[in-house]
Amino acid sequence: MTVRLLLADDHPVVRAGLRAVLDTEPDFAVVAEAATAERAVELAAAGGVDVVLMDLQFGAGMHGSEATAAITAAPGGPKVLVLTTYDTDADILAAVEAGACGYLLKDAPPEELAAAVRTAAAGQSALAPAVAHRLMDRMRTPAEALTKRELEVLQLVGEGLSNAQISKALFLSQATVKSHLVHVFAKLGVDSRTAAVAAATARRLIRR
Repeated sequence: MTVRLLLADDHPVVRAGLRAVLDTEPDFAVVAEAATAERAVELAAAGGVDVVLMDLQFGAGMHGSEATAAITAAPGGPKVLVLTTYDTDADILAAVEAGACGYLLKDAPPEELAAAVRTAAAGQSALAPAVAHRLMDRMRTPAEALTKRELEVLQLVGEGLSNAQISKALFLSQATVKSHLVHVFAKLGVDSRTAAVAAATARRLIRR
């Protein structure tokens, strides 16, 4: 059986490189490309695709995790394999919760990428070893791990947003935002927003 692929990445050079690698596999066929997450959702909904290789960052448009959620929500839709440069907890959790069946980093060797595509096509989980290790660490120490919402709040703090701006962005009350930050400070062992962002960045919980 031929695995039909959709490449979703906003960089033409990256798409060309992926196509060159994937075209060497006899059971793969790259049938479509998308330069935006919105276009990826459209093409996936049109049918004829088995696996979407999804980047996470698409500039000012829809985020890759949002596109993943839209694609996987459709009955009988294609599987989504995230292929990105980001290995933070915030990105990994968002993608997995959106329904991605795999998460691979762009520095993966070609044979690992091919194996992940086949695994995803079969409906099984395909995680890069580093990603699987991070998820296992979270499971081993759940009391210390930041929740998805805490990571979202902290990511926005790192981007310079105030509590009022975060409450609007995430549709939360300012009291709830403050509560999340209190928990974040306690889990990270810090006492300020700056220290929290620094600690989370160093531990690859969020990206700067």
